Amino acid sequence: MSDMTFKSCKPSEMTREAFVSHFGDIYEHSPWVAEQAFDQGGIDALDSIATLQQRMAEILLKADKQAQLELINAHPDLAGKAAIAGELTESSTAEQAGAGISECTADEFARFTELNNAYKAKFGFPFIMAVKGSNRHQILASFEERIHNTPDEEFERALQEINKIALFRLEIM
Repeated sequence: MSDMTFKSCKPSEMTREAFVSHFGDIYEHSPWVAEQAFDQGGIDALDSIATLQQRMAEILLKADKQAQLELINAHPDLAGKAAIAGELTESSTAEQAGAGISECTADEFARFTELNNAYKAKFGFPFIMAVKGSNRHQILASFEERIHNTPDEEFERALQEINKIALFRLEIM
């Protein structure tokens, strides 16, 4: 995990409102994670990316199952309708583009759609993968492998992947 500090901001110098505004979408459409991170106090320690990420990850992992599920469901499908229509958050758009998802062939988009639908039918939430460093072929392979997991395994995996995504997002701030 990174032990860097933020390039463009210092959490210790932020008001609660500024902190939540700046970090509220680290966890997709779930500002409650940033709110709780700030409210725990010890804000000076949060100038370290590693410390802030660890605190936010623990908040997610200690949240009740319904809050976790809502956060998982706030994530878009990989190569889904929102991506095609250009309706993703700025972070999600950049992450999916970086993995080459925007370059999918028609057959690959069809396979993503098929897997997204099958995955959601089986698990009740979208497939989550921290795609940084992966390409669309690796993502499809992971999709095809993970669809055979149990619901509990995939729920836990989704939380792990969301925490990885959060770290990647913090590292570029």
